[in-house]
Amino acid sequence: METPGSQSSLHRANLERVVRAVRLAGSLTQAEIARTTGLSAATVSNIVRELKEGGTVEVTPTSAGGRRARSVSLSGDAGIVIGVDFGHTHLRVAIGNLAHQVLAEESEPLDVDASSDQGFDRAERLVSRLIAATSVDRAKIAGVGLGVPGPIDVESGTLGSTAILPGWGGTRPAEELRGRLGVPVHVDNDANLGALGELVWGSGRGVRDLAYIKVASGVGAGLVINGKIYRGPGGTAGEIGHITLDEAGPVCRCGNRGCLETFAAARYVLPLLQPGHGPDLTMEGVVRLARDGDPGCRRVIADVGRHIGSGVANLCNLLNPSRVVLGGDLAEAGELVLGPIRESVGRYAIPSAARQLSVLPGALGGRAEVLGALALALSEMGDSTLLDGSATGALPAATPVFT
Repeated sequence: METPGSQSSLHRANLERVVRAVRLAGSLTQAEIARTTGLSAATVSNIVRELKEGGTVEVTPTSAGGRRARSVSLSGDAGIVIGVDFGHTHLRVAIGNLAHQVLAEESEPLDVDASSDQGFDRAERLVSRLIAATSVDRAKIAGVGLGVPGPIDVESGTLGSTAILPGWGGTRPAEELRGRLGVPVHVDNDANLGALGELVWGSGRGVRDLAYIKVASGVGAGLVINGKIYRGPGGTAGEIGHITLDEAGPVCRCGNRGCLETFAAARYVLPLLQPGHGPDLTMEGVVRLARDGDPGCRRVIADVGRHIGSGVANLCNLLNPSRVVLGGDLAEAGELVLGPIRESVGRYAIPSAARQLSVLPGALGGRAEVLGALALALSEMGDSTLLDGSATGALPAATPVFT
């Protein structure tokens, strides 16, 4: 029996610290593990050797700063996580392993008027289809990350009122999907998961403080502070779309006037251009036309960028992030929207905060949220369970479909 403070309990704690660092990062060199955990290089070397012999981690040659190094990642057959992302018009599911490899991924259209029961039933079927396609043993599933386009109450897990998926408000998404899949499910809103996805796999890699701005049917932000998602006590942190820009402006769905969302979200922007481009115009189409030189679309995108920049300037003054990542279809406009964002930040943000900020497009496109759902599942699983499971040597190998 281990007693607190004993040599064996300290060793176990160090094992878990190393596993957690690698699990969250995907892969680290031994020097990076030492810096992340605060353990000595010798201790890290001994622990990595022990974990490798037990089948928990894999070690591969790499280079760091021009010097030879060893990259440590969790074993690809140590367990499986699943990501599920519900959007305004889509359902996307991905299956990955603990080495941060995506084994399978698929999306399908989702009727915005579908009931929550229909949506979760379809998610269950799509998950089952991908599990069958990858020949994954269900017993290896460590958890599921679930993304929904609306605020989640931290204490109850209830989805707040959402105009993105009408009729879903008041449901408990994690509980619904857990009942269908029979495994732990962790839920968050789509902006937070987009931030996680870009932090782990995309334009946010290497920073500890960032804001991910998603502009789609609504406008939201995922906030990362000191490497962790900040949700606030009620789970509503990051509602940048409801910063007031004009008290006499259009009425917003939240009941206020002149919110950022009323100047930037697709439902307010598209009607400005539809008289000249038809009722079927989408934000993706606006971006494509703007890149091809359409003057009206370029003007609207620039205006949207300046409005978003005003909201970003407020974030800079309050939180001083080092990076802002723009997601959603609008990010594909590149400098047509990023330039005006930077212009507004330079005008309205405190100069010292503006100088430290970089504004980048997301690197993951429409995959940001589902990859963030994988990252959420990875972050919530327990290291103790992983170590105990790996020690038995009972986990079979997975068959990757693609990476």
